[in-house]
Amino acid sequence: MSDEAPKQPPSVYEHIALLLDQIASVSWQKLGLQPDIMTGKIEQNLPEAKVALDLAGYLAGVLEPQLDPDDQRKVKNLVHDLRLNYLHKSKEATD
Repeated sequence: MSDEAPKQPPSVYEHIALLLDQIASVSWQKLGLQPDIMTGKIEQNLPEAKVALDLAGYLAGVLEPQLDPDDQRKVKNLVHDLRLNYLHKSKEATD
């Protein structure tokens, strides 16, 4: 007999955290700051980066109330960094 506690299914917030991690990765790729996971190439697509960034911001807003202060800070910093990089890349594209 096992002494392990029965496993519980992941909460919706755990799923949201995974989605946030994945969409943040897509954001970095679409900003042209990481290679595309499928092609291995650096390709910038700012309109798609904006959609991914907006979704990351929304997911972070839903998730943050469920997090401890340290994790809240990490999530806020992630979205902030994505937004700053988007603004920088947008400015580069218009110069």
